Amino acid sequence: MNNLHNYRLKCTLTFGDIYGQIIAWLIVIFLSLASSLALWSSARQIYALATVGIVLVLSLPFLLFAFVTTLLNHIEVTAIDPATEPQATITGTMPNHKPAEAIG
Repeated sequence: MNNLHNYRLKCTLTFGDIYGQIIAWLIVIFLSLASSLALWSSARQIYALATVGIVLVLSLPFLLFAFVTTLLNHIEVTAIDPATEPQATITGTMPNHKPAEAIG
């Protein structure tokens, strides 16, 4: 179990990595809303609501899969040498490092 301290996890995910996925999903949502408005009439209101529901239910797993796989692709595991790395203190901060300060 002590071998876990010899590795560093780093997430390199940025908003630009998932931006295209968000845009594609928004296009799907707007297309489903447009199709439901096309079906909206006094006799077909239930079909319009069902169309939006089906599109949402079917697209959410694909969106979740895309987000999770993108996140997992951006996690880096690097081996570190404990002899050369400074040890973290109890508070989790590294010694000889200044905390972030607000510019004001």
